[in-house]
Amino acid sequence: MRGGMAITAALVVVAAAAESRWAELGREITYDGRALVVSGARRMFFSGDMHYARSTPEMWPKLIAKAKNGGLDVIQTYVFWNVHEPIQGQYNFEGRYDLVKFIREIQAQGLYVSLRIGPFVEAEWKYGGFPFWLHDVPSITFRSDNEPFKQHMQNFVTKIVTMMKHEGLYYPQGGPIIISQIENEYQMIEPAFGASGPRYVRWAAAMAVGLQTGVPWMMCKQNDAPDPVINTCNGLICGETFVGPNSPNKPALWTENWTSRYPIYGNDTKLRAPEDIAFAVALFIARKKGSFVSYYMYHGGTNFGRFAASYVTTSYYDGAPLDEYGLIWQPTWGHLRELHCAVKQSSEPLLFGSYSNFSLGQQQEAHVFETDFKCVAFLVNFDQHNTPKVEFRNISLELAPKSISVLSDCRNVVFETAKVNAQHGSRTANAVQSLNDINNWKAFIEPVPQDLSKSTYTGNQLFEQLTTTKDETDYLWYIVSYKNRASDGNQIAHLYVKSLAHILHAFVNNEYVGSVHGSHDGPRNIVLNTHMSLKEGDNTISLLSVMVGSPDSGAYMERRTFGIQTVGIQQGQQPMHLLNNDLWGYQVGLFGEKDSIYTQEGTNSVRWMDINNLIYHPLTWYKTTFSTPPGNDAVTLNLTSMGKGEVWVNGESIGRYWVSFKAPSGQPSQSLYHIPRGFLTPKDNLLVLVEEMGGDPLQITVNTMSVTTVCGNVDEFSVPPLQSRGKVPKVRIWCQGGNRISSIEFASYGNPVGDCRSFRIGSCHAESSESVVKQSCIGRRGCSIPVMAAKFGGDPCPGIQKSLLVVADCR
Repeated sequence: MRGGMAITAALVVVAAAAESRWAELGREITYDGRALVVSGARRMFFSGDMHYARSTPEMWPKLIAKAKNGGLDVIQTYVFWNVHEPIQGQYNFEGRYDLVKFIREIQAQGLYVSLRIGPFVEAEWKYGGFPFWLHDVPSITFRSDNEPFKQHMQNFVTKIVTMMKHEGLYYPQGGPIIISQIENEYQMIEPAFGASGPRYVRWAAAMAVGLQTGVPWMMCKQNDAPDPVINTCNGLICGETFVGPNSPNKPALWTENWTSRYPIYGNDTKLRAPEDIAFAVALFIARKKGSFVSYYMYHGGTNFGRFAASYVTTSYYDGAPLDEYGLIWQPTWGHLRELHCAVKQSSEPLLFGSYSNFSLGQQQEAHVFETDFKCVAFLVNFDQHNTPKVEFRNISLELAPKSISVLSDCRNVVFETAKVNAQHGSRTANAVQSLNDINNWKAFIEPVPQDLSKSTYTGNQLFEQLTTTKDETDYLWYIVSYKNRASDGNQIAHLYVKSLAHILHAFVNNEYVGSVHGSHDGPRNIVLNTHMSLKEGDNTISLLSVMVGSPDSGAYMERRTFGIQTVGIQQGQQPMHLLNNDLWGYQVGLFGEKDSIYTQEGTNSVRWMDINNLIYHPLTWYKTTFSTPPGNDAVTLNLTSMGKGEVWVNGESIGRYWVSFKAPSGQPSQSLYHIPRGFLTPKDNLLVLVEEMGGDPLQITVNTMSVTTVCGNVDEFSVPPLQSRGKVPKVRIWCQGGNRISSIEFASYGNPVGDCRSFRIGSCHAESSESVVKQSCIGRRGCSIPVMAAKFGGDPCPGIQKSLLVVADCR
């Protein structure tokens, strides 16, 4: 314990010395018990996670601009060790891995940066962000008080910090980085390491602070983060679950407010309602005096290549405020934008005012922040079913079910979490090119290895998969010869294979005999038990073991094992004959991968056949070309007709696909696959797929993605939008991507029935509704219509609460 106290005291001294030096330069970033303090001023920050490696440099400027317009102050990103140092000592900061360029773009748009160096990141990312070569370092134990691990971790963290300093990117140097993170949710696994865990936490904090960046460090989900490192919260409801800062001198920061659930193959998409997100944010600010909230993710993007973790889809957090393609996801983006505006206009009492809280009822409470001149109140209703009336400072208010009302000056409601006035939007995938011309397709059948003498490795045991492949490919062939004697009788036998990989394809004498796959939430073991025919004499059994991503979390990750564990053959009534210790051959990767046949150069290295001459084979490569769709809309491939594999465009992998693994709804977890326009040329784009489970490439289409329908639904008692500074509620709709409002599908001022998905005219309806809306909106990129009787020629039905519902098309 004394050692821990001594380290903490030393950290504080180091941090204080660094702060003093930066302060002399006129720019410093510190913190106190209420907030991060930027050049002497407390700040209320809204942040959004956006990962440079999950988008492209061509996308970054627009993504950042939309985040800023959504009310964000900070862009938060992980740093991915395995993209920057894929080979020990060889670094890559080019293209979409250009971290400096990404940070400079954020700075150019006037935003700050929260840099989560980790270097363990989890993030549903391959191997949690660790490069696989780390696995092979002798005597290493990840994320523990282990000298080999600490040496390599310190080397990488120092490399990143030195780069940021050299580029002048820390705030005291004039840059945008205001805070950094070391480690990531370590408390979740710390008990597994015993006494080594706390020692590692103290070491990681000391190492980070000792780098003297001039900005604070944080640890998320680490309640005992050593001073001066700030402990922060990750989760859905940090206003309820966060234990709070572990020192009265540290602010309450929320590093991950999950905007949806990351999708996995075999599951349906789970979106989070904007009302729920807004409620959670307002509660954190009210209950915990929170002053920093980061949305995870604000833009999820795409898991290009093989970077998705086990069973995670290629699309990542598509339901975030900015979707996978960078389109604004409404109404989430707009509802949170209104919340940000409401909170920021009361920054003074939130950051400097006295705080009090008291009950308003059995499931209702008030949180008040007040200075001599300013006041803001958060009135909370936890009841999910009822609309209670409460009395607050001589004001009678109705609180919607599960809602928080924000009262500016403790009198005027400026935002209600449960009332969404932001526009809704509907996204459309428009098929612009069908790839159904059989003459434009070529195929190459992946050879099934039969000859042990040509194996990459051989051994009298079953090899662990990732150790053998170094996680450079999803595929590992296990090949063995089995001698069948006439005296064994029945030529029909059972093949039994147990594996810790994710998919298994089995071939006997070059004939396909079966497949099996696992799932994210299912048992770790997958078992294939299938009939096969044997010939007399030598029979070759070729087993293709497939990983759908590597693990991204857990204690002792370096000890995790994958691949085939048991292989046996049973004939008739004889006992099972185990082949585990027979002579096995191993071929790493597919033949087509080795020859890079997904590139323009590699495609000429094999003999392709016309697809109409193809005899079905479960392992087949396909190639064709297509033209780039005109315009600026996002481009996707619709792969609904395919099975499982990986797809490349002009040599760039746009990720794994697995549309044959259906979710409980009967639909694929993902069927549209994003092709960034930065990957494309005007024409003759080379498309290559490797298919493991059949599929029909002739049904693939090239699609463009855009928001084609927008809708607003606002009642006359709604809070007016804060950005308009008006006193009348309004329906505000606008089109994205330079499109204009081309038609009005529906318009009704009165008491329309339904919502933006299903609607009809109610018993009260102003006949002028459609003409008024058309005059205000047609031909424009956006329009705003006041929800008031005078706009529609008078009150169509006095005494009835009225609203305006508008549905418009964007083309």
